Amino acid sequence: MLHLHDVEIVDTFAEAFPIKATRLIITADSAAWARTAATVLCGNATSVIACDVEADIERELIPEETPDGRPGVSVLAFGFDLPGLTRSMQSRVGQCVLTCPTTACYNGLPDCPKEKRIRIGGGIRYFGDGFQKSRKLDDRRFWRIPVMDGEFVCEDWFGTVTGVAGGNLLICGTTGAAALRAAEAAVQAIREVPDVALPFPGGIVRSGSKVGSRYPKLKASTNDAYCPTLRVLVTSELPRECQAVYEIVIDGLSFGAVQTAMRQGLHAAAKSEGVLRITAGNYGGKLGKHHFQLKDLLT
Repeated sequence: MLHLHDVEIVDTFAEAFPIKATRLIITADSAAWARTAATVLCGNATSVIACDVEADIERELIPEETPDGRPGVSVLAFGFDLPGLTRSMQSRVGQCVLTCPTTACYNGLPDCPKEKRIRIGGGIRYFGDGFQKSRKLDDRRFWRIPVMDGEFVCEDWFGTVTGVAGGNLLICGTTGAAALRAAEAAVQAIREVPDVALPFPGGIVRSGSKVGSRYPKLKASTNDAYCPTLRVLVTSELPRECQAVYEIVIDGLSFGAVQTAMRQGLHAAAKSEGVLRITAGNYGGKLGKHHFQLKDLLT
């Protein structure tokens, strides 16, 4: 067993898999409305086990960082393939950003090759009912869709990359409060890392899952080995004094980004009082090709 700040670190790895990713820049007349649109867009986007995408607010942007010089929010979204990601983003932008007061939506990965782009503005332009107009700046096309407070501007094509989904940490605490404090500290540290997203509520998962179920219709079910109330009924992975476990799940635009985020989260959680053990979830290498060894994150 490894140790960090007197906390046991299991010598194991987090298993992650390739996934298609895009970045959206949402702007508005105020930071509050940009956050509102981004928050609604990221709703019901925690896990591709049961959601069309995984999505999260990456960070807030100052006017100097946005295409139209207004306050903004960067959102990362992840899907299994480009057609599915296209459908999801057209739907979510159309329902959650187009409808939100004063917003606009821009491509956050403009250097992407044409063959790897997905069309968003061009898919929702028909809401303009023939009154929509396009404008091209250099090689970027923007659609202007008339709405009741003026125009909604949305870029036509958005870039994508092949990212990484499923980096994770499992934090075991002496009490629920202790485990939650440690998870919150990990989330705060991870949010300082660029190019990563924490798709679950507040970045924290209480309902960690395992692959498969005794019910054939379910792809995943509760991770019973880490449920404190089941320790006498199953082969438990919990330390004796552990009363709660919280999981952090990390998606990113690259292996390096996820690895950095896991390192930041691991060190922050290990400093928190009441943490007994930190481990990670894997399926013996059968789920994904990306393996994040916890021992590599100690320094």
